[in-house]
Amino acid sequence: MKGCDKLIICNIRILMAQHKIDDIQELISRSGLSRNAINRLHKGTDEEIKKTSLKTLITLCDVFNCKLSDLLEYV
Repeated sequence: MKGCDKLIICNIRILMAQHKIDDIQELISRSGLSRNAINRLHKGTDEEIKKTSLKTLITLCDVFNCKLSDLLEYV
């Protein structure tokens, strides 16, 4: 939307720390997701996050045993 100052923020780094997942490779192993899918969120840019599929987000929520709102914030 034009004129919208809201951003999507991804908390993947926080969730990785809380679950003692030390690096992206370990998250790839636990989730079965591709490096590109995880990097898209790990970079944390609004545009990259918006390109992430719902399937990827649900998979990460399953890995972290969290809600989608724990993974992503709309601020």
